[in-house]
Amino acid sequence: MAKTISDSKAGHGPAKAKPLAKVSADGKTIRAPLTQNPHAIRDTREKVLEVAIGREVRAFRKKLGITVADLAVATDISLGMLSKIENGITSPSLTTLQALSRALGVPVTAFFRRFEEERSAVFVKAGEGLDVERRGTRAGHQYNLLGHIGSNTSGVVVEPYLITLTEDSDVFPTFQHEGMEFLYMLEGEVVYRHGGNLYPMKPGDSLFFDADAPHGPEQLTKLPMRYLSIICYPQGSSG
Repeated sequence: MAKTISDSKAGHGPAKAKPLAKVSADGKTIRAPLTQNPHAIRDTREKVLEVAIGREVRAFRKKLGITVADLAVATDISLGMLSKIENGITSPSLTTLQALSRALGVPVTAFFRRFEEERSAVFVKAGEGLDVERRGTRAGHQYNLLGHIGSNTSGVVVEPYLITLTEDSDVFPTFQHEGMEFLYMLEGEVVYRHGGNLYPMKPGDSLFFDADAPHGPEQLTKLPMRYLSIICYPQGSSG
């Protein structure tokens, strides 16, 4: 019987990734056939516009604290049509957009806001990241920020750091902050604490966790040590 290579813990949210490989009884790896088309186009430009309009309509409606039924009565648009608009399934006519703008108290142009927003990108050449000071700096941890985008359409702030520990560094297993964090070991070895658990980490190992629990290097096994730390948290809060 073949054993599936998968996470040892269940309950990681509704989206469950299918394993790409299985291990047979004789120890050989059997790769599963791929089903996705890597060359498929995600969406047409028109479809993206429909989704952007739908998100804005839903956001303005919820800001007013009214239901879809309330909005249907105010605009004389059917519940089914409003549902399709909010879910980006259909393209509303100009007359429909005018009715929605009057009912929601916003200009028609407000529905196109996200569609017209510029999507940012940050490129950092090797060795040109920004040295910053964080809580672990006093323990000799060197933080190199590899890029930062503040306000964006996702509502999430992501901070990628390259962290270096040397012979001058000390342990610091009590970091605690909002959001989620992902670590990827590049060099050296460490025993990393998260809450009550200890994880021996070597190059190639990764750790993904809720950053609200105390965490950080518990034992510096092999120095120098470098790892990527990617912190994610909602806009408006601090990581």
